[in-house]
Amino acid sequence: MCNAFRAGLALLLALLWAAPAAAAGVPAAGHPVYQFAPVNQYNLKVSASFWNPIVQYVSQKSGVRLKLKLGRTSADTTSFILNQQVDFAYTNHLFSPERAKLGWTVFGRLDRAPVHAQIVVPADSPVRSLSDLAGSTVAFSGPEAMLGYKIPYAELLRQNLNVNVTFAGNMDAAFTQLFSGRAKAAGAHSQLTEFYGARENKAFRVLWTSSPFNDLPLMASQRVPREHVQAVAAAFLNMSRDPHGRKVLDSALALVRAREPLSFIAATDADYDAYRRFYHAAPANLR
Repeated sequence: MCNAFRAGLALLLALLWAAPAAAAGVPAAGHPVYQFAPVNQYNLKVSASFWNPIVQYVSQKSGVRLKLKLGRTSADTTSFILNQQVDFAYTNHLFSPERAKLGWTVFGRLDRAPVHAQIVVPADSPVRSLSDLAGSTVAFSGPEAMLGYKIPYAELLRQNLNVNVTFAGNMDAAFTQLFSGRAKAAGAHSQLTEFYGARENKAFRVLWTSSPFNDLPLMASQRVPREHVQAVAAAFLNMSRDPHGRKVLDSALALVRAREPLSFIAATDADYDAYRRFYHAAPANLR
């Protein structure tokens, strides 16, 4: 997308945030169906239960037909994006210099405080420092995960700590390996650590925490016509102010045991410069 269009989109989203958008109604039967791929932050059942009602709401409200597309693992879902099988995404896997060339554009994100990458152990673990992990198995959600793998693993490499890496497929599965004793520690996303602890009544000790990063963005492929991106963005950004939309978000909130009310706000590519800075300094095998 050209810079002029990106600037225009950012202005439009700011206006949409200031005033509720009119509902576009039920999608017309002849319109294209766009695939929406959110990376697997939870197990597959929870991920589908979280996103399906949101996708259905946005489709109805925007008049643009969206369909949820989830892979078995977060890496599978990212492969759909890279292979141009999806049109909208909820991901932070597209900020490397090479992937930035694909032309995806940020238009929104959840209204949450910045999040952190972590390295965690069970609260009753004898492990007290990262140095205690040398030679041990550390579980990560998957090779594409920014907060759940690349950023915490880069810290282990920076400290010259050799560990046995195991990929569980999603954050819930990594935590399952941790509490079953199959892994001594886990790389983690700070909010997902909190949510899992609340859902499963588990307590963690945090060994290391990164600098802050904005949570995952909503993104659109350059293949999607401008008017359809605008309509989908309007539905997401005004969802929390619509009674039905608020009900859908509150159900999603209860499902994952989040503490703060869910709502989507406008965002731009500049909100994700922290990820670009990570890639600039990251080891070559993590770029």
